[in-house]
Parts: sequence; structure tokens; C-alpha cells
Amino acid sequence: MNEKDRYISVTALTRYVKRMFEKDRRLGDIWVRGELSNFKLHSRGHMYFTLKDQNSRIQSVMFASQNRSLAFRPEDGMKVLVRGEVSVYEPYGAYQLYAKEMQPDGIGNLYLAYEELKKKLAAEGVFSEQHKKPLPAVPYEIGVVTSPTGAAVRDIFTTIKRRFPAARITLFPVLVQGTSAAASIASAIEKANRSGFLEVLIVGRGGGSIEELWAFNEEIVARTIFASALPVISAVGHETDYTIADFVADMRAPTATAAGELAVPHFEELGARLHDREARSKRVMVERILSVKNRLKRMQSSYAFRFPAQLVRQKEQELDRLLERLARESGRVVEKRKDRFTAAYKGLRKFRPDATLRQAKEIQQDKVKRLQREMAKVYKQKAEHFAQTVSKLNVLSPLNVMKRGFSLTYSEEGKLLKSVKNVQLGDLVRVRLKDGQLDCHVWGMEEETDE
Repeated sequence: MNEKDRYISVTALTRYVKRMFEKDRRLGDIWVRGELSNFKLHSRGHMYFTLKDQNSRIQSVMFASQNRSLAFRPEDGMKVLVRGEVSVYEPYGAYQLYAKEMQPDGIGNLYLAYEELKKKLAAEGVFSEQHKKPLPAVPYEIGVVTSPTGAAVRDIFTTIKRRFPAARITLFPVLVQGTSAAASIASAIEKANRSGFLEVLIVGRGGGSIEELWAFNEEIVARTIFASALPVISAVGHETDYTIADFVADMRAPTATAAGELAVPHFEELGARLHDREARSKRVMVERILSVKNRLKRMQSSYAFRFPAQLVRQKEQELDRLLERLARESGRVVEKRKDRFTAAYKGLRKFRPDATLRQAKEIQQDKVKRLQREMAKVYKQKAEHFAQTVSKLNVLSPLNVMKRGFSLTYSEEGKLLKSVKNVQLGDLVRVRLKDGQLDCHVWGMEEETDE
């Protein structure tokens, strides 16, 4: 290894460490509890601070785009709960916390529970727009689930009656804070759905701290709103307050007054719309009447209405011409079809199936005769060749040689003997003559040698 390759630069080392931080998923989204110190608000809106506990501290930053939604002003010594990611600030080679959310530690546990339930329901699609039900255009029966003694119920009643006096309001009194509030709210929503006459439901309460609004962050309330057959308007707290119920409801109202405005139209607006539609209907009717009158005038001034007798005579003459033309065209068509039929008939007679079949049979018979002649010729040639071959075989056959006094000698095993060397004294041999065979014993042998 080259001596120079053993070392890396400080920048390369820092980037390597930063990548190691980024690979850790836990460090990418982590909650940290600690105390604020060295807090500084930059002129550009960024917040720089140190987050510490009894034994350690970490440098932190929260950019302006993240801290605009903070509901409080951070100060030194404040105990907070911070969510963010841990990474390395390359220029100083130091790790730090990049904050995305911050809450006072006093409500940290509630906020964590809020975020956990929010993520769970969002993953199930409970907040999805496809489940949102439209609000009725002009509801006459409105249900309100809230505390009977709070300011919210007065604002809702006053707004609805002011905007649409014909609406009837049914109050479902519930507890809006405390340990039994969530069950009370869920039960009232179910009761409103069973009523059978309501058209829309408003669920909410006035403003308060996160603890006071917590009943509307409970899972039982969220799932009851989601299961409601009635469209639900959520009106919890003030404009800056968001609860789980707001995300599940079909419509969120920032205030109780806004909920009443969303629930019903203003009767003056309805009157104006009715008046506008009445005017439009009258205008359309007048235009329609004028159009029909103009059409009637045109028809009355037309030739047909002024001179009906002349028009009838003219049409009679036109009808006569058309009838004559129809007769001529019909005769022409008939003659044309007749010529086509005659031509087809002649063609059919020319190519009659029985004549074609008879001609095919004659051709077949002729070919059969030619085939028979050719087969006889081939048979004769093969017979002559066979006779010649047999004659040659007879000339070369050993049987013909034997007729001249020659014989063939075989051993006892049936092998043709060609030399005395293949026989011993006392062997049995078979001599084949032209008209039979002899069984013999060898009593003597005499070998001849070629000179």
C-alpha cells in the first residue's frame, strides 16, 4: 500500500461519519427530552440552542420553516420534548440535533400519545378523503353533541337560528373533559345516528388546554365519528387547536360559530338564489314564448298557409311524376334482374353437374384402361426378365453339374468337404448325387499333391 493511501482527509472522515449517522433509521426520527440553554433566535427566524440534562448536552437547531407553528416561545431553562433527526454538521465535525417539533415537557406524554394515535389511524386510512361524506345543502334537522353549559353551544345555536331560522336543533348533552368524557361523546354520536331524523351532526366544545381537549383525541371518539352514517362537523377549541376528531370528521370548523355557518345556509342567500332562479325561469319562459310566436308567424306567412290549394295541386303533380318514375325504375330493375337470371340459367345449364360427372367418369375409365395396359406391359417385361434369370441360374446350378456324374460330399455335421484334410478314417460322410444321397464310412484315404 502506498504511504499516502494510508491516510484520509478530515473532510472525508467527517463525511464518512455523517453517512453512518444517516444510515441509522432511529436517529432519523427520534424524540429527545431535555432542558433548553443558550437559546438564540436568529434574525432569519432560525432557533439555535443547547439541549441538556444532568450528564450531557447536544447542540441543536430548529429552522424557521419548522418553528413557525410553535404554540409557545422557547426560553432558557424550559424543559421540552423535541422530535428531530441527529446528523453531523460538517464544517465543525460535530453532531447535532435538527429539531422538527417541540413541546413543553409538561404535556410531552400526551403529545406523544396524540402523535402515535394519529399515525396509526392515518395508516388505516381513517383520515382519507374518500371516506368523507358531503354535507347536506339545506338541512332542517341538526344534531349538536357538546356540553349544555359551555359557550360553544350558545354560539352554535345563535349562529344556526340567525342564518336559518327554519332549522331545528337537537342537543345531545355530554361531558367534554375528564376521564368519562370520551365514552360520553362516543355514546351521544351513536345515539344521534339511531335517531333516524337528523341530517347533520356537530361535535365539539370551546377552547382550552391540551388536557382539557383530550377527550377529542381518544381513539373511541375517532372511531365512532368514522363509523357515523351522519356527516359530522368537528368544532373543537379555537382555530389553532387540532384534535384527532378534526382529522376524522367530514368537515372541520375552526370555531363553534364557523360550525354553525358550515351546517346551514343563510336564509337571505337562499332567498337571493331563489329570486335569481325565479328571474332566470321567467326570462327563459319569455324567450321561449317569443320563439314560439316568431315560429308561428313564419308558418302563417309561409306559402303553405297562404295558398293551400295551389300547394296541394303542386304536390299532386309531383306525386304523379314520382309514381311514373317509380314505374319506370321498377320495370328497369325487373328487366335487369331478368337478364341476370337468364344468364345465370344458361351458365348453369352449360355447367350442369350430371354432364360434368359423366365427363369425369369417362376420363376415369380411360385412365383405368391405360393403367391396365401399362401394368400388363410391365408384367410381361418382368416375366421375361425372370425367365432369363432362372435360365442363367440353371446353367450355373450344381445340380446340373451333378447330372453329368459329379457329386458333393458332406461331413456328418453337414459341412461341404473340399479336402481330404477335413476327414479322418472312420468318419461318416454323406455323398449327394443327382437323384439322392449315400451314407458312407471312410475306410481309406489318399492325398494327392499338386506338382
